[in-house]
Amino acid sequence: MRNFHSVRLDEDKCKGCTNCLKRCPTEAIRIRNNRATILWDSCIDCGECIRVCPNHAKVAVTDPLSIIHDYEYKIALPAPALYVQFPQVHYSDKIIAALYKLGFDEVFEVARAAEVISYAISRTLINEDRPRPVISSACPAVLRLIQQKYPSLLENVIDIMSPMEAAACIAKEEAAKKTGIPVERIGAFFISPCAAKLADVRNPIGIEKSSVDGVIAIKDVYTQIQAHVKEGFTLPEMERASAVGVRWAIPAGEAEAVGMRHYLSVDGIDNVKHALEQIEDSRFDRLDYVELLACSNGCLGGPLTVENGYVSKSRMQAILRHTPDKMVQKTEIFDNAHEKFRMTKEIEPNESQRLTGTMMERIIKTARIDEIEKGLPGLDCGSCGSPTCHALAMDIVGGHASEMNCIFKLNERISELAGELVSLGASTRFKVGANRKDDAPDQKEE
Repeated sequence: MRNFHSVRLDEDKCKGCTNCLKRCPTEAIRIRNNRATILWDSCIDCGECIRVCPNHAKVAVTDPLSIIHDYEYKIALPAPALYVQFPQVHYSDKIIAALYKLGFDEVFEVARAAEVISYAISRTLINEDRPRPVISSACPAVLRLIQQKYPSLLENVIDIMSPMEAAACIAKEEAAKKTGIPVERIGAFFISPCAAKLADVRNPIGIEKSSVDGVIAIKDVYTQIQAHVKEGFTLPEMERASAVGVRWAIPAGEAEAVGMRHYLSVDGIDNVKHALEQIEDSRFDRLDYVELLACSNGCLGGPLTVENGYVSKSRMQAILRHTPDKMVQKTEIFDNAHEKFRMTKEIEPNESQRLTGTMMERIIKTARIDEIEKGLPGLDCGSCGSPTCHALAMDIVGGHASEMNCIFKLNERISELAGELVSLGASTRFKVGANRKDDAPDQKEE
């Protein structure tokens, strides 16, 4: 399915405030007729609007837990962020056991796949000469941001699959060998902290089709898991992730796992934009690797989590203390991982915000946008329903707004009209007075 977005707008709850308008990193929101509208071609599903909307008018659409029953063999793919959502839980074992009780036949930790992907990235960086710095491809919201706002940096993006995608591939392959069940009857479901992951599954970047069959929000299964973690449990024998993979949930965890000495880790969408601008300006050419996470505190701060990101970050230290430090390398998984989990499609720019038409038409439109913008106040207040004065100028040229949407231009026009009315009134009174004098009878001298 193309053009799928997990972020949705509940128009009945929207009050027309400008919180989402001002926070959207791609300027994909407008306020029209006192309601927000989303420019879907520009939306990157980062979930920032969900986070800041005081009226809960922005929501993320994910798959229900019941979707797992469409498959004969059901595999849960828990993100490491799931482990730190529950108070007084210091062992990931309890969370994994609870997932079995929800109806899954198997649990494959995404953190295990993160270890494999770390190895694949490291091998790629060592063996191949690539433009520096190499940019992580793990966060789908960041990838879509680069596609749209920083397309010149696409050549810097590492063409290795995300841990989520690798986990689904490995888990299905192993389950098919173990059970004899055909792969198409095996379902793999990501337990997600992130709105962008469902969009990534439905509209994958760098691959033709995702191996993930559903994305279930952490917040949607939180209550059921919380009920089960209080119970006793016995885990079946299974391969477990090490701290190397679990750390991917926190800022710098990925970069440290990759093992490059010269790296940068950035979290929070505004910080990410600033970092990308500096990479474009060749400020970070001496770095080997840049890890970019759209959410503050990384995946722990995702919009589909329950716990505060800072609290989760603190809890993660307890989880890591009870997690093996070193990963156990299964040769068959790690062998040629940098080739097996390579993206199969080129990541292309998203040109939705570029002006359309012939070159001459684009030149004329650009000149018109500049002309209109010069006449606007430059305050970027959002009162017009567009996020910035430049965006309003583009909307005007595109036929989606007028200069009178700007309250300052409207006030100027009202003042001009008032002045014209005053002048017209004075002129009319003068003419009426003059006509009365002309019409008055001549007085005879006595």
